Amino acid sequence: MCGRVAIFTPPLRLARLLDAALAAGLDPDDQPSWNIGPQRRLFAVAEHREERLMDRYRWGLIPSWSKDPKIGNRLFNARGETVAEKPSFRSAFTKRPCVIPVDGFYEWDHRPGHVKQAHFFTRSDGQPMLFAGLYEYWRSPEEPADAEMTKTCTIITTTPSEDMDAIHDRMPVVLELDDVETWINVREHEPEERLQLLAPASTGTLVHHGVSSAVGSVKNDGPELIESVESKPLF
Repeated sequence: MCGRVAIFTPPLRLARLLDAALAAGLDPDDQPSWNIGPQRRLFAVAEHREERLMDRYRWGLIPSWSKDPKIGNRLFNARGETVAEKPSFRSAFTKRPCVIPVDGFYEWDHRPGHVKQAHFFTRSDGQPMLFAGLYEYWRSPEEPADAEMTKTCTIITTTPSEDMDAIHDRMPVVLELDDVETWINVREHEPEERLQLLAPASTGTLVHHGVSSAVGSVKNDGPELIESVESKPLF
């Protein structure tokens, strides 16, 4: 599961990292956030008319066939083991993969005998993380055919690597920069090639530390949320 992330690297730098252009109207120095949850906006890079473009997408995928946008409230993650088969995701997996760059993600400790403390995960090399994602366009059936469509996305998860330290039984699929072309270029690469990328990150890719319980509320935001806080004994 991945339900809370931090993005504080400027969009222009993220776009350059992914060799992408910024979508029209996207601020190259957009406001950072250290506490982003589902239904808020994430950056995502996808292929559009043979060009890599970074834009904002609402986090929580709404399939194009859905009549109710509330389905997106629970589709903020997609399981890598079934993403190519599930009706909610299979079309997007085939046609609309994207890369979602973040600086880190939070996960709550579920280990027996441990305090349920949030941990902040980042790359060990200090670079932004690149998540495997999917995107969709959705328009309410009650709106006219020329109404603007809503752009939504989901983050794909997989089984945990040793870097998760058993804190949770899922982790986001973390792509390496060399994998981006294979993941998002549906013209040159087959779905089977992308399926092979839906695996746990290599051991040593991620590091983590405990943080304040303040991250539990999306009303709280600021760089203090990612500062290291020692866990307290359970008893």
